[in-house]
Amino acid sequence: MNDTFKALADPTRRQIINLLREGDLTAGEIAEHFDISKPSISHHLNILKQADIIIDQRQGQFISYSLNTTVFQDLIAWLLRFKSFAGKDE
Repeated sequence: MNDTFKALADPTRRQIINLLREGDLTAGEIAEHFDISKPSISHHLNILKQADIIIDQRQGQFISYSLNTTVFQDLIAWLLRFKSFAGKDE
């Protein structure tokens, strides 16, 4: 879970996640939305992959990226448990 929070801490990575909410994209399509180098985009994508926030799939000569919704379901479940625990002190 710690890798997930570290990955989400960066505004560029959060913006990539927002783009992928609309559907799968290649690295080039993602890079079109940023004014940073393609190697920097690849670095951000790798961090998101290591945190299991996104998954990649080769389609011919391109790699398509999509959200790993299971991680978000786990994160929401964890937050709800935390909220339940915090509410016991009230």
